[in-house]
Amino acid sequence: MTGILYIVATPIGNLGDMTQRAIDTLKSVDIIACEDTRTSAKLLNFFNISTPAIAYHEHNADSQTAKLITHLQHGKSIALISDAGTPLISDPGYRLVKMCHDESITVVPVVGACAVIGALSASGMASDKFSFMGFLPAKQHGRIETLKAYQKHGETLIFYEAPHRIIDCLEDMVKIFGEKREATLCREISKTFETIKKASLADLLNFVKNDNNQQRGEIVLVVAGNTNQTVATDYDDWLLAIAKEVPPKKASGIVAEVLNLKKSTVYDRLLTLTKPSS
Repeated sequence: MTGILYIVATPIGNLGDMTQRAIDTLKSVDIIACEDTRTSAKLLNFFNISTPAIAYHEHNADSQTAKLITHLQHGKSIALISDAGTPLISDPGYRLVKMCHDESITVVPVVGACAVIGALSASGMASDKFSFMGFLPAKQHGRIETLKAYQKHGETLIFYEAPHRIIDCLEDMVKIFGEKREATLCREISKTFETIKKASLADLLNFVKNDNNQQRGEIVLVVAGNTNQTVATDYDDWLLAIAKEVPPKKASGIVAEVLNLKKSTVYDRLLTLTKPSS
């Protein structure tokens, strides 16, 4: 029989968030695959877990995935952990899990701490629909283009951000989403200097600029969706493209005539599409 791959969540800060099931699983498996064995050693030693650990990260995933699959096919069970939180959430592991499914090897999640869900639950933002964006591009052009792509989305948006880029990130969000868009800064979740701050993007930017401590540690940004947008129509892209070449009323008239729509309806739609987000 093949072994089992356990996806084990570990604390993101407070060691009290380690579940008993996670401890029992890590003690019972044959191998623990860690993102960084030195980082994980502190956790394993704290809970007296002596299971052999090997490194599994983005730089060795190509070679290590095949080795781990071989172990599983020979009946050994493996626990996959990341440096903190739930594996595969902006962490390596996807290739291993995918190959397990391809090879009909059982995958079992051992649930626990996750910064994305922790931040969303405390953010005061709508949680029925959300998009997790991970880390934005490090360079401003890529960051701006990514934010523009989600400028009109109505669901809550969740981002990870590096502390040395948090001010640049917030400045770009103010430019693209508008000063009044609400957001919540969730920093150092479950740790000693945890911060949960909900405000407009403009106020949040000032808050971070004026407190150097807010430019440190692990950061999650939860940003409200754009609630001012109506449902997208099939002709939005076409309408916007024409409006770049001719005046708004003429562009609306062209689209209305071709699609047999009321000119006023198309013109109102154009005004909505070009209205700055708030």
